[in-house]
Amino acid sequence: MTVERFYITTPIYYVNARPHLGHAHTTILADAMARFHRVMGHDVRFLTGTDEHGDKIVKASSAAGQTPQAYCDAISALFKDLWPQLGVEYSQFIRTTDPEHKRLVQKALQQVYDAGDIYFGEYGGHYCFGCERFYTEKELVDGLCPDHKIKPEYIAEKNYFFRMAKYQQWLLDHIKANPEFIRPEQYRNEVVALLESGALEDLCISRPKSRLDWGVELPFDKDYVAYVWFDALLNYLTALGWPDSKTMADYWPHTNHLIAKDILKPHAVFWPTMLKAMGLEPYQHLNVHGYWLVKDTKMSKSLGNVVEPLALKDKYGLSGFRYFLLREMTFGYDSSFSEEALCARFNSDLANDLGNLFSRSLAMTHKYFDGRIPQAGQGGPDEDELRSMAKEACLNFQRLFERFQTAKALDSLWELVRGLNKYIDTQAPWTLYKEQNPSRLATVMVHVLECLRKVAAHLLPVMPEAAAAMLEQLGCNPDQAAINLPVEAEGWGQLTPGTLVAKASNLFPRIEAPAALAPEAAPKAKAPKPQPAPAAPAGPKEPIDFEDFQKLDLRVATVLEATPVPKADKLLLVKLDAGDPEPRQVVAGIAEFWKPEDLVGRQVVVVANLKPRKLRGVESQGMILAVKREGGLELLRPSEPVIPGSAVS
Repeated sequence: MTVERFYITTPIYYVNARPHLGHAHTTILADAMARFHRVMGHDVRFLTGTDEHGDKIVKASSAAGQTPQAYCDAISALFKDLWPQLGVEYSQFIRTTDPEHKRLVQKALQQVYDAGDIYFGEYGGHYCFGCERFYTEKELVDGLCPDHKIKPEYIAEKNYFFRMAKYQQWLLDHIKANPEFIRPEQYRNEVVALLESGALEDLCISRPKSRLDWGVELPFDKDYVAYVWFDALLNYLTALGWPDSKTMADYWPHTNHLIAKDILKPHAVFWPTMLKAMGLEPYQHLNVHGYWLVKDTKMSKSLGNVVEPLALKDKYGLSGFRYFLLREMTFGYDSSFSEEALCARFNSDLANDLGNLFSRSLAMTHKYFDGRIPQAGQGGPDEDELRSMAKEACLNFQRLFERFQTAKALDSLWELVRGLNKYIDTQAPWTLYKEQNPSRLATVMVHVLECLRKVAAHLLPVMPEAAAAMLEQLGCNPDQAAINLPVEAEGWGQLTPGTLVAKASNLFPRIEAPAALAPEAAPKAKAPKPQPAPAAPAGPKEPIDFEDFQKLDLRVATVLEATPVPKADKLLLVKLDAGDPEPRQVVAGIAEFWKPEDLVGRQVVVVANLKPRKLRGVESQGMILAVKREGGLELLRPSEPVIPGSAVS
């Protein structure tokens, strides 16, 4: 049986600055794609690395008081050291200063030169040192570089040129004949429009050593070094041992490049024509994503709006950070970043939807079946519907994820997560337990646990640490080598009856929202109105006996749902998992301090043995404990999440 292969590459990152959120997003997305194809049963190779030649490196190293090589060593190490901390497992890390890469770049240059596709000539053009490339008049915007918004320097000099225009029609025909060559579609259309707009110019592929000597020396002229793009793009081949290695033969036909949209032209025009000149078939797909924007502006070191990925990972956890990046950005389009959005996504999707689902499901398994997966009875129409939903969600996830549409894929998987929560509420296992219907109860719980396994398996590429922990909590092998997503989608019965599951799941504890940023120009403060002095703390109440205290049933409960009580501004109806066979409802006077959606997933302390009473016609089965403070209300809760129903003692 032939094993399908998948070769994923990131851009090799330029070492003129430290890694930021943009680098992290691209590399995490590539890592997720590599992991996805592994659990699809494919043979995967994943390449990343650093681009270390050119004008900008010389300037940056000079400013740092270092040699170019010492500077490159230091910054490249920052990238290489960062990736394991973000859960990235690459196959190879390449540097363009690697001796073998430079040797093969010279070999490629000589081959194209010998074929007659490199010639010597004189050229004058508008050179942007930031982009390290010449621009034509029509490419400039109001006379400025379109990326750096500065006026390029006009440079006239003798150089070597690649006959790129020779392959213009071939490239246009190839793109039109292969609609998936560049994706998403808007970037394919952009390249087609560029190729159809006029004659493609030949590409200047050298720099005279009199101006720049930090680069790969041309094998046919010692007075010149290679243009950084002709050097850098070849890393995708040199990493495979081009020209005649088995690795090259195995993986090159399955190449997927992943880039941000700012380097579309080099990858969509320079690179395919270079490959054609070398006698090679082009890559399989060029996958292009948008920018992360901060307040509608692209991240830039000069603007001071660069986001440090490790700080976010440390604050929100690796799983939450990776999930946000892959869930929030629609592939191909720009997306706005804010810490508030990250926190909201974490609490909504992970703490509320998925975390509560896992927690309540494991707790019910322990409560009703001593923590062991039961033997399912005969299912009915509801189970048929749930199985159909699970299959559809998994297949949609796989179809979308394969096309780098991670946000849409995760949204599809969450259809199953939300469907499972609804299934539990509809089937009411606590009622089945009370009615002593063990066969039906076992069927319901097995279907819930089977679907949870499917969810966890499909999350392995997105958040490998948390997904592996979820599989372990279900008594499953967390090794990705033991998971096959096509089987998970189509199959059923992956769980073995009698397997012990974990007592609880606290992988996604709710996170407090970050404080809002202060406004840039706050209005002039008005003189504060005199406030009455705060009331003195109440004095000690009459002592009670220990036996009286023992009568209180104080428990930790998890909020499942909260809704306003009709015609009562201060009251919320809160449904709790307090360790009872079925949810408990409490009417609490906290509406002026807490929004219902902010309560879901939070743990609270309740008095569970108060006699039920009706408030505004709604029965309340206990009391949530709170502490009033000036201007607010604090709910009592444990310092760390615990199993719902745990006694306070």
